[in-house]
Amino acid sequence: MALAAFTDDEDDGLMADINMTPLVDVMLVLLIVFMVTIPALRHAVNIELPHASSRQEDTKAAQIEVSIEADGTVLWNGQPVGPAALREKIAAAARGNPPPELHLGADRKAAYESVAQVMSAAYAGGLTRIGFVTEPKR
Repeated sequence: MALAAFTDDEDDGLMADINMTPLVDVMLVLLIVFMVTIPALRHAVNIELPHASSRQEDTKAAQIEVSIEADGTVLWNGQPVGPAALREKIAAAARGNPPPELHLGADRKAAYESVAQVMSAAYAGGLTRIGFVTEPKR
């Protein structure tokens, strides 16, 4: 078994210099990108933006209580109303800004037809926010 001596005379062909070509290529690309984008950044359009305040606005919608009794009587905020008067009150309430919420409560023994008629009249009158009021069993 022969051992070869390590010699420093051989040059492996390694370069000790930094290759500048890729660095120059990257710098030229960045220069071109900046030359293209800087004129676009200087061109501005003056827009007057709205100013916001830190104060909260209290725009909670009003609530209207409509209930239906077991015999089909419709109550508007506790007062009995007929079908024509109900449509008039709904149309008048829908003109408010913001439109009020309709809280609809019905007796357990009330016919579904009367509930559907009130809902239909509310939707036709312009009230789109309808909430159902229920009472838990005792």
